Amino acid sequence: MKFNLPSIDTPPLGSLSQERLLGLLVDQHGNAIVGAFYETLLQDDEGKTFLSHAAVHDRLSASLLEWLRALFGEKDVRVSKALQDQQRIVGEVHARIKIPIHLVMRGALVIKTRISQLLLEQELATPAMMSAVLLANARVDSAIAFMSSAYEKNATAQARLDEAYRLFSLDQDASIEKEAQRASLMEWSQATLFSLLRKQERAGLARLSDSPFGLWIRHRADFMFGPSTAFQDLLAAMERIDTDLLPRLEAMGQQAEDLGILTELQTCVDHISFLIGELFQTIITLENGRDPLTRTLNRRFMSAILGREIKFASDRKSPLCVILLDIDHFKAINDAHGHQGGDAALRQVAQIIGENVRPCDFIFRYGGEEFLILLAETPIPQARSAAERIRLALATRPVAVGTATVKITASFGIANHAGHPDPDYLVRAADEALYRAKANGRNRIEIAEI
Repeated sequence: MKFNLPSIDTPPLGSLSQERLLGLLVDQHGNAIVGAFYETLLQDDEGKTFLSHAAVHDRLSASLLEWLRALFGEKDVRVSKALQDQQRIVGEVHARIKIPIHLVMRGALVIKTRISQLLLEQELATPAMMSAVLLANARVDSAIAFMSSAYEKNATAQARLDEAYRLFSLDQDASIEKEAQRASLMEWSQATLFSLLRKQERAGLARLSDSPFGLWIRHRADFMFGPSTAFQDLLAAMERIDTDLLPRLEAMGQQAEDLGILTELQTCVDHISFLIGELFQTIITLENGRDPLTRTLNRRFMSAILGREIKFASDRKSPLCVILLDIDHFKAINDAHGHQGGDAALRQVAQIIGENVRPCDFIFRYGGEEFLILLAETPIPQARSAAERIRLALATRPVAVGTATVKITASFGIANHAGHPDPDYLVRAADEALYRAKANGRNRIEIAEI
């Protein structure tokens, strides 16, 4: 495909500078290059994870075209600090949403190949054509080098943060958490036994993986203990219960009790309980992971946790919601009762939030009087119900501040994960919904429009 020359006065292609030639090529064929880029990457199963969502695709198409025009404009990325900084920002975004670097490199190869093909179609002398190809490759490769440098730095920091959170998770109220999860396991075991005794309920035995204990395993324990052999043994024992022992018990129907299967079930449950104890022996101290005032998680680990849960939701096609809440008129509490009164109010608000969410959910102190709640495997209706429970609990329970009590209300914004891989996108959506709740009168819940 040859260039359509802008006007009769445009000099012949062979007389154009290499820079001008590449600029014209991108101006006239940029959309085709972008199309080839997405067509190639969308054929890759891993690439679809990041590019199939309509909002991302539409935005990135325009962004990629703008990036191409800047890269092949008058300024050379090899010497322009502004262009270099732009590449670093792109690399940081890629690292934050965990786009594999090999996909970035594959995309760069598509761009270079398509530009080379277009240059070959022009009526250029071989030296001019080769010089243009070399320049195009040099600019693309230089841009990718700056991206990769920022990507590596950001990805390394994120990996350290993920590991720090894992270690932190192992240390927080470990003895209490251990006994709480053992109790949750025993509660499921007891409920299963009662269902077996009531033989008419035998056909619908609840799976261990669907219980509160199973939720904790997927969203807390997996992060804390995932790489360990003991945790893999625990998962195998749970799998055996759900896929082997429970179906065999259900199939017994009205037959005589098979004590052998029940013994196997009890052995598996005891083994899981033992492994929970073993796993908590790996506890390692890590400071500064919790907000010292409210004992909720601070923002240090928010990016790591959000990123992991978004990946989990995308991989499993499961729902995920974020609630952002802000205490209404909190400044008035500080003004009337001092900062000590405000601190007391924050502690009690955090306690009320904790009482109204599940053990597998995450609560963060997001700002001064803001809290963020991450609800795993939760669709919008259930997230709204959780927010409403918290809203009512806050509105109906006076909070003690010194010798006085005050009534507290809060405004809520809820956003659900709709496929966008960037954690910041989900938080921004919840923040915008929270802003609407404030603007519409406070003490209310708004849902983000995603």
